[in-house]
Amino acid sequence: MPVIRSKLSVVMENHDPKLSIRKLAKDINYHFDSVRRMYKDELVQYPRDLLLKLCLYFNVQPGELIGIEELNESDCTIEEVIGEHGLSKR
Repeated sequence: MPVIRSKLSVVMENHDPKLSIRKLAKDINYHFDSVRRMYKDELVQYPRDLLLKLCLYFNVQPGELIGIEELNESDCTIEEVIGEHGLSKR
């Protein structure tokens, strides 16, 4: 099952290995927690204003910040497996 993943950590590493999430958030004037969650690939939705600021900061296109990856079944949570197979939790 394909999923969208954040590649912010890779972009940051390639741009400046010493760049911290806190400094990035300050530089782009954005909420630290949102930048941290995107870095750790914990966002469910990607705010357009955050993507725009990151694209301008790193001089990249949105496709370099997020991408589609195939999710292995071993990467799934139990809830995802249950939902995918139409089972119910007891």
